[in-house]
Amino acid sequence: MTSESGQPQPPDATLLARACDGDRLAFRGLVDRYAHRLFAMAASLVGNRADAEDIVQETFAGAFRGLRAFEKRSSVKTWLTGILIRQAAMHRRRESRRGARLVPLAGAPEAGLHGPSPTAVVDARIDVMAAIRELSPDHREVIILREFEGLSYDQMAEVLGIPRGTVESRLFRARRQLQERLKEYLD
Repeated sequence: MTSESGQPQPPDATLLARACDGDRLAFRGLVDRYAHRLFAMAASLVGNRADAEDIVQETFAGAFRGLRAFEKRSSVKTWLTGILIRQAAMHRRRESRRGARLVPLAGAPEAGLHGPSPTAVVDARIDVMAAIRELSPDHREVIILREFEGLSYDQMAEVLGIPRGTVESRLFRARRQLQERLKEYLD
C-alpha cells in the first residue's frame, strides 16, 4: 500500500502497534486509510450525510479509546466496522426516541423507448438505496456489510456479535424483502 506521495504505507498491524504506544500520527494513518469506507457505510446505514459524519467521528473516537482493548483476533477493518455498526445502532435508538423517520428518495422510474433512460437508471439506483433504507436495521446492516463491504459471513458474525446462522437468515430475509420491493426492476 502506498500513500498519495508514493511512499509505502505501513500495514495496519504496524500502525495499530504504534498507535497503542501513543503515536498519534500512526492512529491518524488508520483514520486516513479507513475514513472514506466507514463514511460510505455510515451513510448507507443512516441515509444522512451529517449523521454519517458524526457516526464516523464517534467510531474513531471509540477506536482511539479502545486501542489497548483490541484483541487482534480480527482485522483492523473488521474491528472498526464493528464499532461503526454499534455507533449507528446507538444513533438509530436516539433518533427513534426523537421520532425521526427516513423518507423515501424517489418514485417509480420512467420507461424509455430504447432501454432505460439515464433518468430511469438514476431513479432506479435511488430506489434501491431507498429500499435498503426501508429495511429493518438488522437487515440493512447485513446487506451493507455483505454487498457493499464484501465481508464474509464469519466476519459479519464477528462484527455484529451474532452467530453465523443468524447472519445467514437475516441476509436471506433482507434479500427477499429487497427482491419484493424492487420487483418492477427485476421483471
